[in-house]
Parts: sequence; structure tokens; C-alpha cells
Amino acid sequence: MEAAGTGTRTAARRQERRLQAPATLEKQRDRRPRGRLARRRIEEDQEEAVFREVVSFTPDPLPVRYYEKDTTRPISFYLSSLEELLAWTPDAEDGFNVALGPPECRQPPLSSRRPRTLMCHDMMGGYLDDKFIQGSATQTPYSFYHWQYIDIFVYFSHHTVTIPPVGWTNAAHRHGVCVLGTFITEWKDGERLCEAFLAGDERSYRAVADQLVLIAQFFRFDGWLINIENSLSLAAVGNVPHFLRYLTSQLHQQVPGGLVLWYDSVVSSGQLKWQDELNEQNRVFFDSCDGFFTNYNWREEHLERMLGQAGERLADVYVGVDVFARGNVVGGRFDTNKSLELIRKHGFSAALFAPGWVYECLEKGDFFQNQDKFWSLLERYLPTHSICSLPFVTSFCLGMGTRRVCYGQEEAVGPWYHPSAQEIQPLFGEHRLEGDGRGWVKTHCCLEDAWNGGSSLLIRGLIPPEVGTVAVRLFSLQVPVPPKIFLSLVYKLEGPLAVGVALELTTGDAGSCHVGGISALSAETSSRRSPRPLRVPPTKLAKWVGRCGQQLSGGWVQRCYEVNLRGCLLQDLFVNFSRPPGSQKEENFICRLGELQVVDANSLLTPLPQVQAVTVSHVRWQPAASEQEGGPAGLRLSCTLHWAYLLPRVRCFRIHCCRGSEGGSPGSGPSEPGMPRLLGLAFVNQYRIVDLAVAVAEPGRDGRVEFLVEPVPKEGFLVPRAEWGRAAMLYSMSRT
Repeated sequence: MEAAGTGTRTAARRQERRLQAPATLEKQRDRRPRGRLARRRIEEDQEEAVFREVVSFTPDPLPVRYYEKDTTRPISFYLSSLEELLAWTPDAEDGFNVALGPPECRQPPLSSRRPRTLMCHDMMGGYLDDKFIQGSATQTPYSFYHWQYIDIFVYFSHHTVTIPPVGWTNAAHRHGVCVLGTFITEWKDGERLCEAFLAGDERSYRAVADQLVLIAQFFRFDGWLINIENSLSLAAVGNVPHFLRYLTSQLHQQVPGGLVLWYDSVVSSGQLKWQDELNEQNRVFFDSCDGFFTNYNWREEHLERMLGQAGERLADVYVGVDVFARGNVVGGRFDTNKSLELIRKHGFSAALFAPGWVYECLEKGDFFQNQDKFWSLLERYLPTHSICSLPFVTSFCLGMGTRRVCYGQEEAVGPWYHPSAQEIQPLFGEHRLEGDGRGWVKTHCCLEDAWNGGSSLLIRGLIPPEVGTVAVRLFSLQVPVPPKIFLSLVYKLEGPLAVGVALELTTGDAGSCHVGGISALSAETSSRRSPRPLRVPPTKLAKWVGRCGQQLSGGWVQRCYEVNLRGCLLQDLFVNFSRPPGSQKEENFICRLGELQVVDANSLLTPLPQVQAVTVSHVRWQPAASEQEGGPAGLRLSCTLHWAYLLPRVRCFRIHCCRGSEGGSPGSGPSEPGMPRLLGLAFVNQYRIVDLAVAVAEPGRDGRVEFLVEPVPKEGFLVPRAEWGRAAMLYSMSRT
């Protein structure tokens, strides 16, 4: 494969929380760093832990595998050798790179016989800006957002063990897409590596397989692409099927929905000989794992021959398409659709290699237009999948932006890129009215404005005189409707504001549902419904719907809806645009969507857990000169926060700090903190604060900085500050 609060908590309440803590929470606590903690003092009458530090400029070093050397920013990593693979064991430092959870429930499931679409991401060696786990200030990063077309995402590099950067795993899983890492051997070094673990007895290859399973299980991705691109001895190639079968069976046991795929390279004789098809020379590897990824130089006759080889496993053959169009290929670049047409004609799955071509080889300033063009050309050959779980919440954020916004309020200005922060993306493209109608609707990414995050969804359209409305389907769902659901839409119209905007949903009869899956429903069972607006929200739900029906900051409007349906299946979400009353003319409109929420009403009544046990560790101090010559010197503080929280309940954590203008005197209470300032987002129970500017503590006084951990629940509402986690650090200067 080529590279291409502030109240008092009683002791009884603390004991009650401890008794209710599940085993998984205790395990999270046990994974705390075993290195030096800041010296700790806990006040009995406060909710927060207080840590004391004497400033020292000789910190304990952090392992370079997990942190950028100069800044100590956490980074995703790979393993370069068999020795590194076999020596790896889970460590507290690995926790930064653990995904938030498994893939969201989807329909059809990946195990269905429908042909699939695999995206193999190979870009300039990998581990670029995406390696920064907590994000970076990249101005023009590569961003992928056509997830509804993708079933499997492979992160590819030429390192021996490619562990997918967690930002990709989080983004893919949020869309119900499974993620694979890559195990690759190449050249003479690859031959030696393969001899070391394949040419001996089963203990050697089982040890490698066990480590690969452990890595996938620990980091919460879903399996491996096995890419042996070097010749093998007869002894080594004879053990490859045993290795694949053992790896596949162990992965299936430990990682639900896990996959092992084999790349078309070595044949059963041990020769490195790409076949561009599944045939008798490589069939033994296909029979030993979950799927086969072909090389790229195939023609239609290769596909015709493979029909007999694949049998009932057509969907497990992933026909490779090099988007860079290297070699003798049917079609790549903007002609990739020619390859897809033949692949789908014969019922196979497709493996798109390096679709980042649109970013690498074309103008960066036209990236979004080029990416939308590329995927729109393939749309007819790419079946979509549906998310089938609630809550369903998205702000359409791409995980990047030119500023950060929180519910219409600007928090920070400047470029940022954080793939884990990408939210569920809709179906993009142009939608035209059926028949001869001239009505149309187009959807685009929009970095110019945002309601929550860094971007919104821009919808342009035209309502022709002969019709009253046009609608665009944004999401395909397959969700059994609970007794009551609430929906919310935040939007902003540009220009004339008379066009009506409303949510529509498609429902079907769920009577054919059965345990373990959802039966396919015919079009005749569907019906479109317009939910009634929710005007007076129940008191307990006021936090969630407090802005409903109001004109919000920045021109945004929020509309909320209540739906009571029984025995139905929620299938599709539309946004409907209607002409103003009395209008007979052609109506053009521009609308931005800032947020869409579908929530089970009962979930809003369930109390949220509180962030607990915030600790501070791995403290590093550096002097920072004042920007004004001769001004007072400052300090830069880096440290790691850990806390305990049930991750299945949360979308992310927002990390804040409050810096006291002056520290308290020794023995006195803490100074009054300032307003919280957002530092960043976390998607695990830990966060590395890097180079935070703080004032030098005056002689005889403590400096003070407070850290706050704000949970963002999946339902998408603001949590009262009293429920945030808190820890304070008092620091003083060394007297020597």
C-alpha cells in the first residue's frame, strides 16, 4: 500500500456518593498518575481540594512518547517496532488517548450484508495536526465531515503499529462509524520482524495478537488492517492464517463489533505479489479474518472473477480505489465515481484510499468546495446509515473554527482545530424538488458564524411560486420513539425574515421491531408530522428549554417542540421552509442552523452526577518575561488535572480557570477568584494545562489559581456551577 459551587457538602452526602460509585468509576480513580502530586490540603468546609506548591523550575520529566517535548502537550503516538509493541502496557499517560466510548448504535448494523464503504486516511505520513489530543491553533486543517456515507474508517501510516489519534476515533464513533488502526511491515526490516513472530511456534504470534487486541480494547477503537508488504518464508507464511484467526477471534471476544481486515499483498507462497483481486493465491487469508482489501490496479474482469471467490461474502471484499489515481486504475481524483460504479455494479464493498487528495493536491482556500464536489460525485454509490439512539444533539460544529462560541456568546478569537469536538454532521449536497419544479435547497459548512462551537450549517434555497414549501432532509434516524420527546432548533435567517422555518420528522410504524434489531420498513408505513411548539415548559425542564421561543443574542432564534407518539419509529429529520402568507413570488432564503436536539423527556428528569475528586499532578513551572520591558516577570504553569465522572453521561468537559489577582496570606482564606476563563475541552477524565500565565506570588503571600471542570451532558444544556468539579492551587516562591 503506497503512502499517499459554592455550598457546604455534609459528610453524610459525601458518604452517599461514595457508596453509589460504580466499579468503573473506581477503576478510573485507580488509573491516576503514580508520579508526584502537588502537596494537598483539603478544607472540610469547602467543595474543592486545595493543593500547595512551592515554585520550582526543575520539574520531573514527562515521557516523550505521550507529550510534546517543548510544551508538554499530550499527543497521540504510534509504535515503531515489535519490541515496543510487546513491551507496551496500559499506563496513566495513555489515558489521554482513550476514546470517549464505542460507536453509536446504527442501522443497518455493520454486520449486515449491504455493501460497505471504507475510508482509508493516509496523509503525509500521518500524525500531523491531528496528533494533538487537546487540539491546536491550526489555521487550515484537513477536516472530514461526510460521515453518513462511511462505514469503516482506517487510520494509515507507515509506522509498524498505527494507533488512530483519538480525535478521529471520537468523531467517527459519534457517527456510528468503526475505526481501525494499521499493523504494517515493509522492506527488509519487515521481513525480519515477521520472521521474529511468525516463523516460530504459536506463542510468538499469539503474543503479538494479544497485544494488538489489548491496544484496541484499551484505546476503544475497533480493530486492525493487517498489511504485510514484504516477502515471507514458508514457515512464516504458513502461520499467517493461524495468526489472523487467533487475532480475529480474540478481538471479537474483547471488542464488540471488532474487525480484522487483510490487505492484498503477500500470497500463500510467501511472495510479495499484489493480485488486485481475491483469488486462490490469497483466499486463505480472506477465510481467516473479517474482510479483504484489494490492491488498486483492477479492471472489471477482476471483479467478475471475484464473484465466485467471495460467494456469500461479497460485502467482505473491499475493492481498493486509490483516489490519487496512481498506477493503472479505472478512476480516481474527480473520476473516482467511475470506479465506484463498477464496484457497486458487482455488489462489492469499496475502500477509498487517501480521499484527502482534495486537501493535499488542490488549493487549500477551495478545500470545502472541492471536498463537497468530490463526495457529491460519489453520492449515488454511497448508501447512508442511520443513528438509532437518543439523545440526538448536534451544533454542526466541524471541530474547528476561527473563534469559539458558547450558546451565542463569543469565548475566544483565533483559529482552533480539535477533531474530538466535531459534532454529528448532516447529509450535505443539493436537493431539488421532484418533477419540473424549480425549488432547491443546498447545505454547506459555515465557519463564518456559530451558535455553539466553531461553525454552523448554512442552508440556501429557493421556493418557486407554484409551491408553498421546500424541505431538506438533514438526518436519517431509526429510533423507537419513547412516550414523549422534546425537539429544539436554533436558527438564524439572513435578509428577509418572513420565510417560515420549522422542524419536520418522519415516523413509521414500529410494530415490526424485535429484540436485537429493527426490521426494514416500507415507504408506505411512513408519515410526515409537524410537531406542535412547546410554549410553557415543565418546571424541571426549564434549564433545557429556558430560551425556547426567544430572540437570542446574535440574531439566533430557538424553537422547541413536544412530540407524543406511541408505537412509532422516528425515521428522518427535515427542516421545512415556507413562503410568507400572501406571497406569490419566488422566495430566496439563507438560513443558518446552530443546533438541533432530539431528547427523551424522561432523560431530562434524571439527576446528573457531580464531577468528583479533582486532583492536580505533573506540575511544571517556567519563568515568563513581561511583554513590556522592565515590567514585572510572570510565571507559566503546566499541570495535569484528573477527576472522576461517568463518561457515558457526557458529551465533553469544558475546563476553566480562575486566577486570583493576588494570593492570600499564609494561614488566611483564599482570595476571591476572578471570572472563569475557558482553557479547552476534554473528552476523558483528565486534561493537561499548558503554559497558563499566572502572576508571581509576592513575598509572604500565596498566589492562587482555581481550576473548574464543567460537564456537558449529552442532552445539551448548561450544568449549574455548583455541580462542576473544583480544585485550587496555592503557590509560593522558593525562599532560596
